Amino acid sequence: MDRASAVSASRRQSATHRIEHLRVKVLATLPHDRRAFTQGLEMASGTLYESTGISGRSSVRAGLPGRKPNVRVALRAPLFGEGVTVLGRTLWHLTWRNRVAIERDARTLAELRRVPYPDEGWGVCLQRDRHRLVTSDGSSRLTFRDPRTLAKTGEVTVTEGTRPVTELNELECVGGAVYANVLFSDRIVRIDPATGAVTASIDASGLLHDDETVGGAVLNGIAAVPGTDQFLVTGKFWPRMFRVEFVPA
Repeated sequence: MDRASAVSASRRQSATHRIEHLRVKVLATLPHDRRAFTQGLEMASGTLYESTGISGRSSVRAGLPGRKPNVRVALRAPLFGEGVTVLGRTLWHLTWRNRVAIERDARTLAELRRVPYPDEGWGVCLQRDRHRLVTSDGSSRLTFRDPRTLAKTGEVTVTEGTRPVTELNELECVGGAVYANVLFSDRIVRIDPATGAVTASIDASGLLHDDETVGGAVLNGIAAVPGTDQFLVTGKFWPRMFRVEFVPA
């Protein structure tokens, strides 16, 4: 092995060693609508926002965690709801393959305008300190966007060691990190958006009992609880939501 190859291998090995292995520690269990095909989850100003999918059954909701929503707005078919993120008085609500994103009033959820969105909509979160949105499309790519126009401003490929991490789905921005559900798995990854490197792999398995799962009931939904190190996590068609901490595995 030449010197350049050795240095490259050493750097890859060092990056791998920096990946934390964490698990969820359940602090509380809350009820969750088992009919909700959860696509987006976010806490803001004490309100939990949730977007649900499936054409003809999609909605966006707002209320207290574990309670019936105070406000709920349905999306007419063929719209398929996806990720949601709050920007103060407004929020962005993505759709899957409908090539449109909807800006809504954060209090009433009333539609304010629609903006073209040529990519597949999956997850979205707001990096306030960078004044940008981070979005996913089911690939290994995170795309950065202008929070007003949704125009692309950059992108990064997410890697774990040297391997790309695909199926990135629902997103949550916390400080300088981005958390992502990995579709069809019980895993959440923490990502450094500056480099795309996975800095933590979080095992969220075992939250539901076997008799609570149905077809399509996969982990998808992560919301940071403001002012704490805690998160709310749930999944598509899950009957429960969990308030958790991420602790060493």
